[in-house]
Amino acid sequence: MSDETEWFAPKRYGIGATPITWQGWALTFGFAAIAILVATKVAHRPLQMIGILVPLLTIFMVITAKTTRGGWRWRWGKDD
Repeated sequence: MSDETEWFAPKRYGIGATPITWQGWALTFGFAAIAILVATKVAHRPLQMIGILVPLLTIFMVITAKTTRGGWRWRWGKDD
């Protein structure tokens, strides 16, 4: 991902981000849809569900962190 790509804006307090472009919203809704689908299909097999969701969440978080304006770090409000 390039440095100019900003799909997410950082939260004012704490760590995290909010989608600000259609790409960010598409990534967020896509992740949520896949997570819900996996959770409903393999609910009776918790180890398999964890084995699928942990890598999926990791990929989602890496993409989100790389496309957040200013990156991910702890923020304390307006002064930060």
